[in-house]
Amino acid sequence: MNQPFSAYPRPQCKRNSYLCLNGLWDFAVTRSDEAPETYTEQILVPFPPESSASGQNRRIEADERMFYRTTFALPTGFVEGRVLLHFGAVDQEATVYLNGRELGRHFGGYLPFCFDATDAIEPINTLVVRAVDRLDHAYPWGKQKRDNGGMWYTPFSGIWQTVWLESVPNEYITDLEMESDLESVTLSVHANGEGEETVSIETEQGLLSVPLHGKTRIPIPNPKLWTPETPHLYRMTVTHGTDKVESYFALRTVRTGEVDGIPRLLLNGKPLFLHALLDQGYWEEGIALPPDQGGYERDILFAKSLGFQTLRKHIRIEPMLFYEACDRLGMLVLQDFVNNGTYHFFRDTALPTVGIQRWPNGWLRRTDREKAEFERSLAETVQHLKNTPSLIYWTIFNEGWGQFDADRLYERLKELDASRIIDTASGWFVPHKSDVKSIHVYFRPYRFRRHTLPVVLSEFGGYGMSDSEKQYGYRFFRNREDYEAALWKLYEQQILPAIPKGLCGAVYTQLSDVEEERNGLTSYDRKRPKVDASLFLRIRAAIDGALS
Repeated sequence: MNQPFSAYPRPQCKRNSYLCLNGLWDFAVTRSDEAPETYTEQILVPFPPESSASGQNRRIEADERMFYRTTFALPTGFVEGRVLLHFGAVDQEATVYLNGRELGRHFGGYLPFCFDATDAIEPINTLVVRAVDRLDHAYPWGKQKRDNGGMWYTPFSGIWQTVWLESVPNEYITDLEMESDLESVTLSVHANGEGEETVSIETEQGLLSVPLHGKTRIPIPNPKLWTPETPHLYRMTVTHGTDKVESYFALRTVRTGEVDGIPRLLLNGKPLFLHALLDQGYWEEGIALPPDQGGYERDILFAKSLGFQTLRKHIRIEPMLFYEACDRLGMLVLQDFVNNGTYHFFRDTALPTVGIQRWPNGWLRRTDREKAEFERSLAETVQHLKNTPSLIYWTIFNEGWGQFDADRLYERLKELDASRIIDTASGWFVPHKSDVKSIHVYFRPYRFRRHTLPVVLSEFGGYGMSDSEKQYGYRFFRNREDYEAALWKLYEQQILPAIPKGLCGAVYTQLSDVEEERNGLTSYDRKRPKVDASLFLRIRAAIDGALS
């Protein structure tokens, strides 16, 4: 059976027991909460039904229920204690049944969840998932819209990440927590029982084995630091009683500080310029997923081939395979939280674009439910991604979408993760508390203005090259010569002169085309790069020269 995305879905907490349930499932769409007696269609999990890769290629309405069904047998000797059933993500509401028994429900479409299936598991099993996607804006929803067009994209519903089983001892590791600096890693093991804990770390001097007692700091001999140019990862094995997981970490720090009197971003204590691309995470065949798990690596390597070392993951949370590829290949990640709440073009885009970027708190009104869901998602996202070395920067709000209590949420995020840069409001609706001054510029030339905080141009550019009659972007060219000349002029006249003055990052829009947006550096199917690598390597060399 075809099992797309069969790689272990959680690379930093990997066990030997793993049963991937991706593949062809029975599928039905109804308007009833009751599962159908018969299924006449199939879907290729984990691709969402809106995608051609799923075999369905259909839109799901707000009042429709998606039912998924699969049967599976447990391998001989699979069960060693407890059996955990994992879902990478289901958008937006999921109810899970195993052998006719309800295991639980989950709400929210971007984060993983897990149920203990031990009491319902049998040698031969029937798994049924009922999913509903109302595009309820109280939950984080990102850029999904049923009437997609322009900067709004086709929604993805139901199961859209890996479904899998693992067997664990009765007392097992539930999570690892890692904090690193330039010389050591501090490791905490969270488990559901008592037991001796150890870690064995692979170093160049051999295996370093250390007993763990609560939060344990472990000095690393002859430390090798993680950078985009040298993305060194330390592999390790952690045990708790009879449970054992494989993981990895990196040694690196990120902070702000002054260099020659100018506010800068510092990676491992050295000035860092974020030469970045906006990455929406959408794909032509799979919508929410690349056509195969190697798609993440291909995108990262494409960006690196052009000299970029940073991706801004824009209002999306990806499967952990994406972040593992960034860790391994050396690609910095600026991670947006996924917005919820209602978007208003006039308030959130039109007026701020012409410079009206401060409003009284009452203007950015939110319901109590929206606030609670956003804060819950923020905390769960940090917990989910906190051990990712390549992730150096959080963006709480983007261009005012759903913004509220920005200064308080900055403080809350600092409590959850003080080790990363926080961009409280990317673009506008400027808060009092942020680690950076973050701005977007599209329809006018960028002119650097010094600030007491490091300045990041968190979106700019958006130039396109396309013959399509229906397209969305900020400026278009019909041939490569004019397109590349305009890109060089953009960097030469607006970005490069600002770097010595204090510009600390520039996020070009964008990595790839997305549906009607034709302003990517490659086509939506990733088969037709629009630029010659030599142009952007020339830009990278100029950036490095301006920073030195």
